Amino acid sequence: MNRELLMLVDAIAREKSVEREVVFEAVEAALASASKKLHGGEVEMRVSIDRETGNYETFRRWHVVPNEAGLQLPDSEKLLFEAQEEIPDIEVDDYIEEQVESVSIGRIGAQAAKQVILQKIRDAEREQLLNDFLSRGDKIFVGTVKRLDKGDLIVESGRVEGRLRRSEMIAKENLRTGDRVRAYILEVDTTQRGPQIMLSRSAPGFMMELFRHEVPEIEQGLLEIKSCARDAGSRAKIAVLSHDKRVDPIGTCVGVRGSRVNAVTNELAGERVDIVLWSADPAQFVIGALAPANVQSIVVDEEKHAMDVVVDEENLAIAIGRGGQNVRLASELTGWRINIMSAEESQDKQATETESIRKVFVEKLDVDVEVADILIAEGFTSLEEVAYVPLTEMLEIESFDEDTVNELRTRAKDALLTMEIAKEESLDGVSQNLRDLEGLTPELIAKLAEGGVQTRDDLADLAVDELTELTGMAEEQAKDLIMKAREHWFTA
Repeated sequence: MNRELLMLVDAIAREKSVEREVVFEAVEAALASASKKLHGGEVEMRVSIDRETGNYETFRRWHVVPNEAGLQLPDSEKLLFEAQEEIPDIEVDDYIEEQVESVSIGRIGAQAAKQVILQKIRDAEREQLLNDFLSRGDKIFVGTVKRLDKGDLIVESGRVEGRLRRSEMIAKENLRTGDRVRAYILEVDTTQRGPQIMLSRSAPGFMMELFRHEVPEIEQGLLEIKSCARDAGSRAKIAVLSHDKRVDPIGTCVGVRGSRVNAVTNELAGERVDIVLWSADPAQFVIGALAPANVQSIVVDEEKHAMDVVVDEENLAIAIGRGGQNVRLASELTGWRINIMSAEESQDKQATETESIRKVFVEKLDVDVEVADILIAEGFTSLEEVAYVPLTEMLEIESFDEDTVNELRTRAKDALLTMEIAKEESLDGVSQNLRDLEGLTPELIAKLAEGGVQTRDDLADLAVDELTELTGMAEEQAKDLIMKAREHWFTA
């Protein structure tokens, strides 16, 4: 029985107030490290200590990898077919082990063993502290700036540290060592060697949590914050909804004489906050989000998830905001692409669209301008509508008899079939690697093909504005798609 090892484990466990298991694992790691140095190369070792007797065994290990992957680390990997010669039912990611002579504890060096053991204990202590902190469920980290690290701030709360990256700070702020600071817990990255809690003062979530703290009605479930958009330190918009008709959502968030919203603003370096009433009606929501601008009319394009918002000349600058800030925040808040335009611009656009529809009807239906204009006046905007709206609706058009209606519907269906065949032919040149790209629908692939984009590299070479123009998708969606197309450049 290896009593000395057991006594060592017990002594360290008591001294550091950690579980004996943590110390056993640290000793195993120290012995494995020493064995690895003794064998040399990229070998992988495992040591197993009997918790009752203190006796231990050492094993050399080989990781089983797929046959097609090849050996990247010959000293510590085996191909599947080789491993199956030894153990028939073994699978990929299993291990083959071979017992080897164990290294004496005395030979690993007291200092080396101590360092490994203490590091393991420090890691265990840090993990325990982190778990205790996270178990409280806090979303805001309150602490003191401890030091500056490569431009980031290390914030300490008790014995737990968080990292506030420069990119997540509010630009106007000048935080220094010793300052008390509050920040949003953005994520927890347990792979980090330093502080594992990543903080942010610029994330929309931080403002939402501040309002939850200041407005008890949110915690009570009477109010709900639906979304938030921020230009950190400058301006923000939040959308709120009341679940109780007796509670005014905007007034409640503002507070008596602005006390509640001012508390949030003061925490965020004077950031101005617009509180918007959330609506299930997207158009009504956008109108509220664009305040203080007054909206004349809105045209909603469900397919492109966009809205054309018409305002008068006096409200044009207000709706857009300085540097486009107001419309950008409104777009982020609502999730809709918003195009601000004057009444004159709207009329010009409608005239252009009407001319485009008229041209399609004249060419594809083989009718004169008068017939095309009757269809447009009755609200028809596409060949699909002419072909497939209920027959009774088209028969209500006074200018058309039943024969005319049937002929128009037949011509529309024939035109759509011809266009579909042409579209399929245009897709013949589209590469499989573009078709397989996540996020691309058949409709998007067709639009890309029409624009000459036939491979993943063609898509990766596009600028964001070029892709939005080709497909009509939102800028953020276009950016994500281009980055996905470029991923193979960095992983090849």
